[in-house]
Amino acid sequence: MAAVSFDEVTKQFGSSTVAVDRLTLDVNEGEFLILVGPSGCGKTTALRMVAGLEQVTSGEIAIDGRVVNDVVPTERDIAMVFQNYALYPHMSVFDNIAFPLRQQKVKKAAVRERVAEAARLLNIEELLERKPRELSGGQRQRVAIGRALVRRPKAFLMDEPLSNLDAKLRVQMRAELLGLHQRLGITTIYVTHDQTEAMTLGDRVVVMRHGVVQQVDAPERLYRKPANMFVAGFIGSPAMNFVQGTLTDGSVALGEHRVALPSADGRSGSVVVGVRPEDVVIGDAEAFDALPGQIEITEQLGPEMLVHVDVPGLTLAAADGDVTHPGRLVARAPGTFKGARGDRVRVAFNTEHLQLFDPVGGDALL
Repeated sequence: MAAVSFDEVTKQFGSSTVAVDRLTLDVNEGEFLILVGPSGCGKTTALRMVAGLEQVTSGEIAIDGRVVNDVVPTERDIAMVFQNYALYPHMSVFDNIAFPLRQQKVKKAAVRERVAEAARLLNIEELLERKPRELSGGQRQRVAIGRALVRRPKAFLMDEPLSNLDAKLRVQMRAELLGLHQRLGITTIYVTHDQTEAMTLGDRVVVMRHGVVQQVDAPERLYRKPANMFVAGFIGSPAMNFVQGTLTDGSVALGEHRVALPSADGRSGSVVVGVRPEDVVIGDAEAFDALPGQIEITEQLGPEMLVHVDVPGLTLAAADGDVTHPGRLVARAPGTFKGARGDRVRVAFNTEHLQLFDPVGGDALL
């Protein structure tokens, strides 16, 4: 195991394209760290620089305290798992896993022992004589992980390793990866665009945008205390609702409606109010004293239902230029919710979990 550090690391392509911009980050020994963000945010480029597959433009990357900017990939003592598995089709599973050990000229007996150990850990012992074409996607991914595992590296680098799997298998493999890390404790840097993977796997999560780190935090804090509107909108599915408001005297005006917000007492001015769908409460139009609205869309998801409610007078904001419907909130309701399109309802907010953001820069205010 080893710590990995980025010190003001920048990667620039050509004269104007900055893929990673002054990245400073410490990955602790034995940590499972996630790099997450939309396509083009720089997460894979950062990972490839650690692996030595991309040259650092400026700054320093260190593995186990050793600066590796000019160290060739084979001497960095790391192992990488790719999105497309990168298995040799003409080799058996055994030979694919054993390949890096044979490149290191490890003795045959040690090769057999380490391949067998990896196969037991990954539950692929019965597959060792098969060729990759005879395997399912999940089995191929286990073989790719086994090939990385036998090297006993200082760190694992994983580049969207589950993105080619179907939804059910992806959930299973997430659990297996987490269990494997808990048993082995190898420092792992994992890249994904899937915020669900990020939240379920990571000890800490790094949210990136346009090559710049937006927030580094534990999953729960990312969800409940996002640093800015981008993080708030990216983390969580469905995304946080953003409503334009005006703050005065410990309450916030949302259109013609006013909601008490004691935690903001002493602040005033224009704000963006962020509210998670589970903190939007829907009640009967006659019996519930709150904002009036009308159901426009319902999405039945089994144990829960997503309810889209139009609330006249509200003006929504977008975290990243996304299209929004004026006044339409998304609420998360129990799966037994009986509302339907056209029903008139009232909505209220769980004020304990409301977030306030600067309407200009998007930074969190509370």
